[in-house]
Amino acid sequence: MSDGDIHEVMALLAEAVKSWPSPAVTIVSQREGNPFKVLISCLLSLRTHDRTTGPASERLFALADTPEKMLLLGGADIERAIYPVGFYRNKASQIIAVCRVLVEKYHGLVPDDLDELLALKGVGRKTANLVLTLGFGKPAICVDTHVHRICNRWGYTVTKTPEETEFALRAKLPLRYWPVINDYLVAFGQNQCAPVSPRCSSCVIATFCGRVGVARSR
Repeated sequence: MSDGDIHEVMALLAEAVKSWPSPAVTIVSQREGNPFKVLISCLLSLRTHDRTTGPASERLFALADTPEKMLLLGGADIERAIYPVGFYRNKASQIIAVCRVLVEKYHGLVPDDLDELLALKGVGRKTANLVLTLGFGKPAICVDTHVHRICNRWGYTVTKTPEETEFALRAKLPLRYWPVINDYLVAFGQNQCAPVSPRCSSCVIATFCGRVGVARSR
């Protein structure tokens, strides 16, 4: 895929994703517009399917929708609310630790700075960038396994890790696509461009794809 192709590819994906479910964290951001809920939903989503993340987020926020209220719940209540998300006990303790810092250091507000977000327990670059994009509307590039895999499959990036992909995209992806590339490629990766045997025969952007590493497809 050439640098110039990205505009047509993103336009085609913008139409295609309309027929696919939105990622769970995106739904939270669209419904609430609340950086705190975006942050907590991101933490719950790690190594967890969207079909589990969405309901778990709803159950938890029905009990507590601010850092202060979350601390009043305690670990056991949070565990019960978020089960069966992956590593739910660890995530409950992370949520408590994060909420404590938000209350003690930021007056109950989520910081809108990348480095400050990364200093929170359990928050990596993927989560921090997603909070900046979905929670604050700031330019950032969230790179998860879908974005990393698909950009390299296209041949748009040639990188070995999601962090390398993030910085490669920062250098070449037009700024207007930064906020949407994660939403597009998560939906695309879940519904069309699977890790193994992607659906290339029905793909709207097949002519642009380098099919790097694709051994078989449908």
